[in-house]
Amino acid sequence: MLALLDAWFIAPFDYGFMQRALVAGLALSLAAPALGVFLMLRGMSLIGDAMSHAILPGVALGFLFAGFSLPMMSLGGILSGLLVAVLAGSVSQMTGHREDSAMASFFLISLAAGVMMVSLAGNSVDLTHVLFGSILAVDSTALLLIAGIASLIVVSLAVIFRALVVECLDPLFLRGQGVRGGLVHGVFLGLVVLNLTAGFQTLGTLMAVGLMMLPATTARFWSNRLEGLIVIAIGVAMVASAGGLLLSYHLSLPSGPAIILMAGVAYVLSALFGRQHSLAARFRRRAAPLEAPTPSS
Repeated sequence: MLALLDAWFIAPFDYGFMQRALVAGLALSLAAPALGVFLMLRGMSLIGDAMSHAILPGVALGFLFAGFSLPMMSLGGILSGLLVAVLAGSVSQMTGHREDSAMASFFLISLAAGVMMVSLAGNSVDLTHVLFGSILAVDSTALLLIAGIASLIVVSLAVIFRALVVECLDPLFLRGQGVRGGLVHGVFLGLVVLNLTAGFQTLGTLMAVGLMMLPATTARFWSNRLEGLIVIAIGVAMVASAGGLLLSYHLSLPSGPAIILMAGVAYVLSALFGRQHSLAARFRRRAAPLEAPTPSS
C-alpha cells in the first residue's frame, strides 16, 4: 500500500521539471484565488476572463521581438492588459456604457489581434504554447518570475485589503474617509493583470483565469465569510494544481487543462454537496421539519 502511494503521489515529483511545475502552481494558487474572490464579490467574474485575453497582444509583441523570452513576453502582457483596462474605463466614462461591456469589446479585439500576430510570426506550435501554456516547461527564470509576481500580489493585497473590502461593500463610505475608490479599483485591476501575466506561461492566456475564478466560485458553496472564502479557495487551487500535475503525469494528459479540470470537478462537487447554496443544502432546508408554534398562555 505504501509503495503504491509512493508511486502515485511522491515518485512523480522526484523529477526536476515536476518540482518546478509544482512550485509554480502553488505560487499561483496563493495569489490568484484571493483576486478571484474579490472579482466574484464585485460581480466582475467575467472581467477576469476578459483581462486574460487582453494580455495576448502584448505577449504576441514580446514574442515577435524576442521569441520565447519570458521577461519580454511578460512585460508586453502587463502593458497590454493595463492599456486595455484604461481604454475600457475611459470609454465607459466618456460614453456611459457599462465597463464590462467595454471590456468585452476590447478583449475580443485583443484576442483576434494577438492570435493574428502569433500566427503570422510563428506556427501552430507557437500559437498553442501562447494560448494554452506549458507548466511542465517552466524553467528557473520563469519560476523566479512567477514567484516574484505572486509574492508582490500577496503583499499588495495585504496592504489594500481593508480599503478593497470597503470599496466592494460601501464605496461612498470609502470616499468619505478620503480614499479614492477609483485608485483602489485601478490598483486591483493592475494586480489582476499581473497575476494573469504570471499565469500565461503555465496555463496559457486562455486558461490562466481558471485558477483564479474556479476555486473562488467553489469556495462560495462552503462559506459566507470573506476570510473563509479566501482560505478555501487557496486550498482548492493548491489541490487542483498538485492533482492536475499528477493526472497529467500518470495519464499523459496536457498539464494545464488537467489542473483546470481538477478545479472544475471541485466546483461541480461543491455545487452538489456544499454547505451553502448547493443542491444538497437546498434539499436539507426543504426536508427540515417546521418548528411547531408554541401555544400562547
